[in-house]
Amino acid sequence: MSDYDYETAVDVRLRDIDFMGHVNNATYATYLEQARNDYFRDVLGVSLVETDTVLVSLELEYTMPIEAGDDVTVAIRVDELGTSSIPMTCEIRANGEQAATARTVQVLADPDGDGSQPLPSDWRTRIERQGT
Repeated sequence: MSDYDYETAVDVRLRDIDFMGHVNNATYATYLEQARNDYFRDVLGVSLVETDTVLVSLELEYTMPIEAGDDVTVAIRVDELGTSSIPMTCEIRANGEQAATARTVQVLADPDGDGSQPLPSDWRTRIERQGT
């Protein structure tokens, strides 16, 4: 996994393929979303739908196309936690080769207001332990 702490597989579905015969560029964001959900489930023990996190930033750079039938994985690392944010550096891979790089930021929203709330201490511990 090189310098990434977590990796999960994603399925390439027929509906992901565009008229050019490869995965549509917008679908890469969906693969990142699936990987974030897997990360939250596997590392934090919760589903994204059970949290008050929101995606506030997504940067995506394409390296090569993903074809139907490719084995696709997404690798993730969290370099530095914010007070209420989880910035993730990601690499989408096709057959083990880099297909895209991305950076996302999830923020834990305050369900009683329109701001954010601090990350739970057990989340911090689990994320930091994942990175070691």
